[in-house]
Amino acid sequence: MVGLGTWQAFDVGSAPAERAPREAVLREFAALGGTLVDSSPMYGRSETVVGDLVSGLRLRERLFLATKVWTRGRQAGIEGMEESMRRMRANPIDLMQVHNLVDVRVHLATLRAWKAEGRVRYIGVTHYTDGSHEDIARLIASEPMDFIQINYSAAERNAERRLLPLAQDRGVAVIANRPLASGDLLRTLTGRALPGWLAAIGCATWAEALLKFAVSHPAVTCAIPATSSVVHLRENMRAGEGDAFTEAERLRLVSALN
Repeated sequence: MVGLGTWQAFDVGSAPAERAPREAVLREFAALGGTLVDSSPMYGRSETVVGDLVSGLRLRERLFLATKVWTRGRQAGIEGMEESMRRMRANPIDLMQVHNLVDVRVHLATLRAWKAEGRVRYIGVTHYTDGSHEDIARLIASEPMDFIQINYSAAERNAERRLLPLAQDRGVAVIANRPLASGDLLRTLTGRALPGWLAAIGCATWAEALLKFAVSHPAVTCAIPATSSVVHLRENMRAGEGDAFTEAERLRLVSALN
């Protein structure tokens, strides 16, 4: 239920001092049962770092690796996806997504063919703004796909109106990006005590509670907070343990943020 994003957190060089914390995070992530690791060619060197570390730790068979195509034109898309798979050392790759809907129908046509050939296991689309939700809803209604990746958190709930119910109805898996609103939400909560009712149902931190909010929605398959800290990773992974929030608890959490 809790995966691992790589935006900024894995965009580092090859020096051991830079790679070691990310290696520790990936090792602990797999040890705690995590599977989905998401990247993109937009994320600097993240694809290469993930590929190198996953290979070095021999974790490929235990992880579900996802990345994206982020360019215009059919041939440029093909070349970009092949390069991403090479960087991540994943061929076939588990999930290839059209990043931010760029040239989306052109790339989905390629991806449908690749899926039929076994070059990718699953295909999907991504975006990170509320303004994209209607476009994604239209794609779900008109194009066969396996995944959508969208912004969803206790602070960004627009997807609850139409997109999440539609995905659930169509059998499309949902990855929640920005589950902590890019960290902005946590920063606003710095110094604020966790409500006692959250502690009583097993939440130890605000981050755990906010992530549990996201993954407790019945349409959400996985949330992907990014981190390069083992301490924060462990905190994040606890959100996938125990019972999901009820809808009443989810709404109570939203009220507690105000």
